[in-house]
Amino acid sequence: MESFFGWLIILALGGSGLASSVKIVNQGNEALVERLGKYSGKKMGPGLNFLIPVVDRVAFQETIREKVLDVPPQQCITRDNVSITVDAVVYWRIMDMEKAYYKVENLRLAMQNLVLTQIRSEMGQMELDQTFTARAEINEILLRELDIATDPWGVKVTRVELRDLIPSKAVQESMELQMSAERRKRASILTSEGERESAVNSARGKAEAQVLDAEARQKAAILDAEAQQKAIVLKAQAERQQQVLKAQATAEALQIVTKALKGDANAHEALQFLVAQSYLEMGTKIGSSDSSKVMFMDPRSIPATLEGMRSIVGDGNQHSQSLSFDLEKLNR
Repeated sequence: MESFFGWLIILALGGSGLASSVKIVNQGNEALVERLGKYSGKKMGPGLNFLIPVVDRVAFQETIREKVLDVPPQQCITRDNVSITVDAVVYWRIMDMEKAYYKVENLRLAMQNLVLTQIRSEMGQMELDQTFTARAEINEILLRELDIATDPWGVKVTRVELRDLIPSKAVQESMELQMSAERRKRASILTSEGERESAVNSARGKAEAQVLDAEARQKAAILDAEAQQKAIVLKAQAERQQQVLKAQATAEALQIVTKALKGDANAHEALQFLVAQSYLEMGTKIGSSDSSKVMFMDPRSIPATLEGMRSIVGDGNQHSQSLSFDLEKLNR
Protein backbone atom coordinates (compact mmCIF):
# COMPACT_ATOMS: atom_id res chain seq x y z
CA MET A 1 0.00 0.00 0.00
CA GLU A 2 2.79 2.36 0.88
CA SER A 3 4.55 1.49 -2.35
CA PHE A 4 1.42 2.36 -4.31
CA PHE A 5 1.28 5.87 -2.86
CA GLY A 6 4.98 6.23 -3.57
CA TRP A 7 4.46 5.48 -7.23
CA LEU A 8 1.59 7.97 -7.39
CA ILE A 9 3.80 10.70 -5.96
CA ILE A 10 6.54 9.88 -8.45
CA LEU A 11 4.09 9.94 -11.33
CA ALA A 12 2.61 13.28 -10.18
CA LEU A 13 6.03 14.86 -9.88
CA GLY A 14 7.05 13.45 -13.23
CA GLY A 15 3.85 14.71 -14.89
CA SER A 16 4.24 18.22 -13.45
CA GLY A 17 7.86 18.31 -14.53
CA LEU A 18 6.95 17.16 -18.01
CA ALA A 19 4.19 19.78 -18.26
CA SER A 20 6.57 22.54 -17.17
CA SER A 21 9.08 21.46 -19.77
CA VAL A 22 6.60 21.98 -22.66
CA LYS A 23 5.77 25.57 -23.80
CA ILE A 24 3.47 26.60 -26.65
CA VAL A 25 4.02 30.03 -28.26
CA ASN A 26 1.26 31.60 -30.36
CA GLN A 27 1.76 32.85 -33.92
CA GLY A 28 3.21 36.40 -34.03
CA ASN A 29 4.84 36.12 -30.59
CA GLU A 30 8.35 35.43 -29.38
CA ALA A 31 9.65 34.42 -25.97
CA LEU A 32 13.03 34.80 -24.22
CA VAL A 33 14.37 31.84 -22.21
CA GLU A 34 16.66 32.27 -19.16
CA ARG A 35 18.72 29.40 -17.84
CA LEU A 36 19.43 29.58 -14.14
CA GLY A 37 18.50 33.29 -14.19
CA LYS A 38 20.78 34.19 -17.12
CA TYR A 39 19.76 34.84 -20.72
CA SER A 40 21.48 32.25 -22.84
CA GLY A 41 20.45 33.66 -26.22
CA LYS A 42 17.67 31.16 -26.72
CA LYS A 43 14.39 32.42 -28.19
CA MET A 44 11.22 30.46 -28.63
CA GLY A 45 9.26 30.96 -31.82
CA PRO A 46 5.62 30.14 -32.60
CA GLY A 47 4.65 26.48 -31.97
CA LEU A 48 5.71 23.76 -29.52
CA ASN A 49 8.90 24.35 -27.53
CA PHE A 50 10.66 22.29 -24.80
CA LEU A 51 12.39 23.54 -21.68
CA ILE A 52 14.57 21.87 -19.07
CA PRO A 53 12.51 21.74 -15.91
CA VAL A 54 13.78 23.81 -12.99
CA VAL A 55 16.73 25.01 -15.11
CA ASP A 56 14.98 26.96 -17.88
CA ARG A 57 12.18 29.48 -17.60
CA VAL A 58 10.35 31.91 -19.90
CA ALA A 59 11.57 35.39 -18.90
CA PHE A 60 9.61 37.53 -21.41
CA GLN A 61 7.00 36.92 -24.07
CA GLU A 62 5.62 39.62 -26.38
CA THR A 63 4.15 40.04 -29.84
CA ILE A 64 6.28 41.19 -32.73
CA ARG A 65 3.28 42.58 -34.61
CA GLU A 66 2.77 46.32 -35.06
CA LYS A 67 1.15 48.00 -32.06
CA VAL A 68 -0.49 51.34 -31.35
CA LEU A 69 0.56 53.74 -28.61
CA ASP A 70 -2.11 56.29 -27.71
CA VAL A 71 -0.40 59.43 -26.38
CA PRO A 72 -2.67 61.35 -23.97
CA PRO A 73 -3.32 65.10 -24.44
CA GLN A 74 -0.70 67.43 -23.02
CA GLN A 75 -0.16 71.17 -22.68
CA CYS A 76 2.50 72.68 -24.95
CA ILE A 77 3.80 76.23 -25.34
CA THR A 78 4.55 77.50 -28.82
CA ARG A 79 7.35 79.88 -29.74
CA ASP A 80 4.98 82.86 -29.56
CA ASN A 81 3.96 81.86 -25.99
CA VAL A 82 0.55 80.38 -26.83
CA SER A 83 -0.80 77.45 -24.83
CA ILE A 84 -2.02 74.55 -26.95
CA THR A 85 -3.22 71.01 -26.15
CA VAL A 86 -1.76 68.25 -28.33
CA ASP A 87 -2.29 64.49 -28.48
CA ALA A 88 -0.92 61.93 -30.89
CA VAL A 89 -0.91 58.28 -31.90
CA VAL A 90 2.25 56.25 -32.56
CA TYR A 91 2.53 52.99 -34.53
CA TRP A 92 5.52 50.80 -33.57
CA ARG A 93 6.75 47.23 -33.45
CA ILE A 94 9.47 45.24 -31.65
CA MET A 95 12.32 44.28 -33.95
CA ASP A 96 14.71 42.85 -31.32
CA MET A 97 13.00 41.11 -28.39
CA GLU A 98 16.26 40.90 -26.38
CA LYS A 99 16.87 44.67 -26.48
CA ALA A 100 13.20 45.48 -25.84
CA TYR A 101 13.34 43.49 -22.55
CA TYR A 102 16.87 43.98 -21.26
CA LYS A 103 17.63 47.57 -22.45
CA VAL A 104 14.62 49.28 -20.86
CA GLU A 105 12.52 48.34 -17.87
CA ASN A 106 9.06 49.48 -19.09
CA LEU A 107 9.08 49.83 -22.83
CA ARG A 108 5.59 51.27 -23.27
CA LEU A 109 5.99 53.89 -20.55
CA ALA A 110 9.42 54.85 -21.85
CA MET A 111 8.08 55.33 -25.36
CA GLN A 112 5.11 57.36 -24.14
CA ASN A 113 7.34 59.75 -22.18
CA LEU A 114 9.72 60.01 -25.12
CA VAL A 115 6.87 60.94 -27.48
CA LEU A 116 5.56 63.58 -25.08
CA THR A 117 9.02 65.12 -24.77
CA GLN A 118 9.53 65.22 -28.54
CA ILE A 119 6.10 66.80 -29.11
CA ARG A 120 6.81 69.55 -26.56
CA SER A 121 10.17 70.19 -28.15
CA GLU A 122 8.77 70.50 -31.67
CA MET A 123 5.79 72.65 -30.61
CA GLY A 124 8.16 75.03 -28.81
CA GLN A 125 10.05 75.68 -32.03
CA MET A 126 7.00 76.77 -34.01
CA GLU A 127 4.48 79.57 -33.85
CA LEU A 128 0.77 78.91 -33.45
CA ASP A 129 -0.10 79.43 -37.11
CA GLN A 130 2.66 77.05 -38.21
CA THR A 131 1.35 74.24 -36.03
CA PHE A 132 -1.89 74.16 -38.03
CA THR A 133 -0.31 74.39 -41.48
CA ALA A 134 2.82 72.26 -40.93
CA ARG A 135 1.23 69.17 -39.37
CA ALA A 136 2.68 66.83 -42.00
CA GLU A 137 6.13 68.30 -41.44
CA ILE A 138 5.79 67.86 -37.65
CA ASN A 139 4.77 64.23 -38.16
CA GLU A 140 7.83 63.55 -40.28
CA ILE A 141 10.16 65.18 -37.74
CA LEU A 142 8.65 63.23 -34.85
CA LEU A 143 8.88 59.98 -36.79
CA ARG A 144 12.54 60.53 -37.58
CA GLU A 145 13.49 61.57 -34.04
CA LEU A 146 11.55 58.78 -32.33
CA ASP A 147 12.89 56.14 -34.68
CA ILE A 148 16.45 57.18 -33.86
CA ALA A 149 15.75 57.39 -30.10
CA THR A 150 14.08 53.97 -29.87
CA ASP A 151 16.59 52.09 -31.99
CA PRO A 152 18.70 51.06 -28.93
CA TRP A 153 15.53 49.49 -27.48
CA GLY A 154 15.08 47.25 -30.51
CA VAL A 155 11.92 49.15 -31.55
CA LYS A 156 10.93 50.42 -34.99
CA VAL A 157 8.54 53.44 -35.11
CA THR A 158 6.59 53.16 -38.35
CA ARG A 159 4.19 56.14 -38.15
CA VAL A 160 3.44 59.19 -36.00
CA GLU A 161 0.25 61.23 -36.33
CA LEU A 162 -0.76 64.35 -34.43
CA ARG A 163 -4.43 63.87 -33.74
CA ASP A 164 -5.76 67.08 -32.17
CA LEU A 165 -4.31 70.58 -31.81
CA ILE A 166 -6.60 72.56 -29.51
CA PRO A 167 -5.66 76.11 -28.45
CA SER A 168 -6.98 77.58 -25.23
CA LYS A 169 -10.41 79.20 -25.14
CA ALA A 170 -8.98 82.74 -25.10
CA VAL A 171 -6.81 81.93 -28.09
CA GLN A 172 -9.77 80.45 -29.93
CA GLU A 173 -11.79 83.61 -29.34
CA SER A 174 -8.90 85.75 -30.58
CA MET A 175 -8.55 83.54 -33.65
CA GLU A 176 -12.25 83.86 -34.38
CA LEU A 177 -12.02 87.66 -34.13
CA GLN A 178 -8.96 87.61 -36.37
CA MET A 179 -10.70 85.42 -38.93
CA SER A 180 -13.78 87.65 -38.83
CA ALA A 181 -11.63 90.73 -39.41
CA GLU A 182 -9.78 88.92 -42.19
CA ARG A 183 -13.05 88.01 -43.88
CA ARG A 184 -14.30 91.61 -43.65
CA LYS A 185 -10.99 92.78 -45.06
CA ARG A 186 -11.24 90.35 -47.97
CA ALA A 187 -14.84 91.39 -48.58
CA SER A 188 -13.81 95.07 -48.63
CA ILE A 189 -10.96 94.30 -51.00
CA LEU A 190 -13.21 92.32 -53.32
CA THR A 191 -15.82 95.10 -53.23
CA SER A 192 -13.25 97.78 -54.05
CA GLU A 193 -11.77 95.64 -56.82
CA GLY A 194 -15.24 95.13 -58.25
CA GLU A 195 -15.96 98.86 -58.16
CA ARG A 196 -12.61 99.59 -59.75
CA GLU A 197 -13.19 97.07 -62.53
CA SER A 198 -16.67 98.51 -63.06
CA ALA A 199 -15.27 102.05 -63.30
CA VAL A 200 -12.52 100.90 -65.65
CA ASN A 201 -15.00 99.06 -67.84
CA SER A 202 -17.32 102.07 -67.87
CA ALA A 203 -14.50 104.45 -68.81
CA ARG A 204 -13.27 102.01 -71.41
CA GLY A 205 -16.78 101.73 -72.84
CA LYS A 206 -17.13 105.52 -73.02
CA ALA A 207 -13.75 105.84 -74.69
CA GLU A 208 -14.61 103.14 -77.22
CA ALA A 209 -17.99 104.82 -77.83
CA GLN A 210 -16.26 108.16 -78.45
CA VAL A 211 -13.79 106.52 -80.80
CA LEU A 212 -16.59 104.80 -82.69
CA ASP A 213 -18.53 108.08 -82.81
CA ALA A 214 -15.49 109.94 -84.13
CA GLU A 215 -14.87 107.22 -86.71
CA ALA A 216 -18.52 107.37 -87.75
CA ARG A 217 -18.37 111.16 -88.10
CA GLN A 218 -15.14 110.85 -90.06
CA LYS A 219 -16.65 108.29 -92.40
CA ALA A 220 -19.78 110.42 -92.77
CA ALA A 221 -17.65 113.48 -93.58
CA ILE A 222 -15.65 111.47 -96.10
CA LEU A 223 -18.80 110.13 -97.71
CA ASP A 224 -20.33 113.64 -97.73
CA ALA A 225 -17.19 115.07 -99.34
CA GLU A 226 -17.12 112.27 -101.89
CA ALA A 227 -20.80 112.86 -102.63
CA GLN A 228 -20.23 116.60 -103.04
CA GLN A 229 -17.24 115.89 -105.25
CA LYS A 230 -19.27 113.53 -107.38
CA ALA A 231 -22.10 116.08 -107.51
CA ILE A 232 -19.69 118.81 -108.63
CA VAL A 233 -18.20 116.48 -111.24
CA LEU A 234 -21.62 115.48 -112.49
CA LYS A 235 -22.75 119.11 -112.52
CA ALA A 236 -19.67 120.14 -114.45
CA GLN A 237 -20.18 117.29 -116.88
CA ALA A 238 -23.82 118.29 -117.30
CA GLU A 239 -22.87 121.95 -117.87
CA ARG A 240 -20.22 120.90 -120.35
CA GLN A 241 -22.67 118.68 -122.18
CA GLN A 242 -25.19 121.54 -122.07
CA GLN A 243 -22.65 123.95 -123.51
CA VAL A 244 -21.67 121.42 -126.15
CA LEU A 245 -25.30 120.88 -127.06
CA LYS A 246 -25.91 124.62 -127.07
CA ALA A 247 -22.88 125.15 -129.27
CA GLN A 248 -24.05 122.40 -131.58
CA ALA A 249 -27.51 123.96 -131.68
CA THR A 250 -26.03 127.38 -132.40
CA ALA A 251 -23.89 125.94 -135.16
CA GLU A 252 -26.84 124.16 -136.68
CA ALA A 253 -28.93 127.36 -136.43
CA LEU A 254 -26.20 129.33 -138.16
CA GLN A 255 -26.00 126.74 -140.87
CA ILE A 256 -29.75 126.93 -141.39
CA VAL A 257 -29.67 130.74 -141.46
CA THR A 258 -26.71 130.73 -143.79
CA LYS A 259 -28.41 128.35 -146.17
CA ALA A 260 -31.60 130.37 -146.02
CA LEU A 261 -29.86 133.70 -146.67
CA LYS A 262 -27.45 132.44 -149.24
CA GLY A 263 -28.21 134.11 -152.56
CA ASP A 264 -30.84 136.43 -151.00
CA ALA A 265 -30.47 140.14 -151.84
CA ASN A 266 -31.95 141.15 -148.49
CA ALA A 267 -29.58 138.96 -146.45
CA HIS A 268 -27.82 142.02 -145.12
CA GLU A 269 -30.98 143.49 -143.59
CA ALA A 270 -32.02 140.10 -142.24
CA LEU A 271 -28.75 139.72 -140.44
CA GLN A 272 -29.08 143.17 -138.98
CA PHE A 273 -32.55 142.24 -137.72
CA LEU A 274 -31.30 139.07 -136.09
CA VAL A 275 -28.47 140.89 -134.34
CA ALA A 276 -30.86 143.53 -133.03
CA GLN A 277 -33.24 140.82 -131.83
CA SER A 278 -30.43 139.04 -129.99
CA TYR A 279 -29.42 142.30 -128.38
CA LEU A 280 -32.92 142.90 -127.10
CA GLU A 281 -33.21 139.30 -125.77
CA MET A 282 -29.95 139.74 -123.94
CA GLY A 283 -31.29 142.86 -122.26
CA THR A 284 -34.43 141.01 -121.25
CA LYS A 285 -32.38 138.24 -119.61
CA ILE A 286 -30.22 140.72 -117.76
CA GLY A 287 -33.35 142.43 -116.47
CA SER A 288 -34.92 139.16 -115.24
CA SER A 289 -31.75 137.91 -113.46
CA ASP A 290 -31.66 137.94 -109.63
CA SER A 291 -28.27 139.59 -109.59
CA SER A 292 -29.05 141.92 -112.45
CA LYS A 293 -28.14 145.58 -112.57
CA VAL A 294 -30.22 148.45 -113.96
CA MET A 295 -29.29 149.53 -117.47
CA PHE A 296 -30.40 153.01 -118.56
CA MET A 297 -30.97 153.48 -122.25
CA ASP A 298 -32.40 156.51 -124.01
CA PRO A 299 -35.07 155.48 -126.48
CA ARG A 300 -33.76 158.10 -128.88
CA SER A 301 -30.40 156.35 -128.89
CA ILE A 302 -31.87 153.01 -129.98
CA PRO A 303 -31.74 153.88 -133.69
CA ALA A 304 -28.14 155.01 -133.31
CA THR A 305 -27.36 151.79 -131.53
CA LEU A 306 -29.02 149.77 -134.21
CA GLU A 307 -27.12 151.76 -136.80
CA GLY A 308 -23.87 150.97 -135.09
CA MET A 309 -24.76 147.33 -134.95
CA ARG A 310 -25.74 147.47 -138.59
CA SER A 311 -22.31 148.84 -139.43
CA ILE A 312 -20.73 146.05 -137.43
CA VAL A 313 -22.84 143.59 -139.31
CA GLY A 314 -21.87 145.30 -142.53
CA ASP A 315 -18.25 144.79 -141.69
CA GLY A 316 -19.07 141.26 -140.83
CA ASN A 317 -20.48 140.65 -144.32
CA GLN A 318 -16.97 140.74 -145.59
CA HIS A 319 -16.34 137.64 -143.60
CA SER A 320 -19.64 135.92 -144.41
CA GLN A 321 -18.06 133.86 -147.09
CA SER A 322 -15.33 132.61 -144.76
CA LEU A 323 -17.99 131.95 -142.08
CA SER A 324 -20.02 129.95 -144.55
CA PHE A 325 -16.90 128.03 -145.51
CA ASP A 326 -16.15 127.24 -141.87
CA LEU A 327 -19.73 126.11 -141.28
CA GLU A 328 -19.51 123.81 -144.25
CA LYS A 329 -16.29 122.32 -142.88
CA LEU A 330 -17.98 121.84 -139.53
CA ASN A 331 -20.85 120.00 -141.19
CA ARG A 332 -18.40 117.77 -143.00
